[in-house]
Amino acid sequence: MDWSRSETLALAMHHCTHCRGSGLRLNRKQMLTPCNCVLRGIFRACYRRFVTCATQERFISRVGLEPHAGHKRPLSWGRKDEEYIADFCLVSRRHLDESEYRLFRYHFLLGADWKLCCRRLGIPRGQFFHAVYRIEQKLGRIFRELEPYALYPLNEYFSGASRAQAAHALTPKRHGPSALPEYLRFPAVAKIA
Repeated sequence: MDWSRSETLALAMHHCTHCRGSGLRLNRKQMLTPCNCVLRGIFRACYRRFVTCATQERFISRVGLEPHAGHKRPLSWGRKDEEYIADFCLVSRRHLDESEYRLFRYHFLLGADWKLCCRRLGIPRGQFFHAVYRIEQKLGRIFRELEPYALYPLNEYFSGASRAQAAHALTPKRHGPSALPEYLRFPAVAKIA
């Protein structure tokens, strides 16, 4: 995936010493990659949305009709908030190793502070915060580069397919002029030599 400056500029920390607020930096192969502050910003935006979806009242959740490209079913029903919660948890579980996931579960999913996590996991404070930053960076990259449907940007995840794709999925496919009814066809025009 190609990262552009317009994509990373808004998420970059202006006082970051690695990217100096641009969001991109050169790696060892002299290629532009997103800075760690951008990856952590992506994770934190996704986590804020996860907390919002998980803590709202159940009666607030809504069912929506989502368009998608399909021949037999151009529309489907879905509950985006619950789908996002499940995707967030399952993607995190799939891409973190056992020790990282334990820390992720205690700190992010269950909401334990650093003191309780350090006591429960038996790690010092500095190691805890370094592990949290590594998890945020790792999951931030995964949430953005996930195929075919990324969790970030959030507006693309929650709005579904674009209207052009939805309109294309809803229009019937016709092949040739014979697919039109007789009263809608134009009369044939003869060539003048």
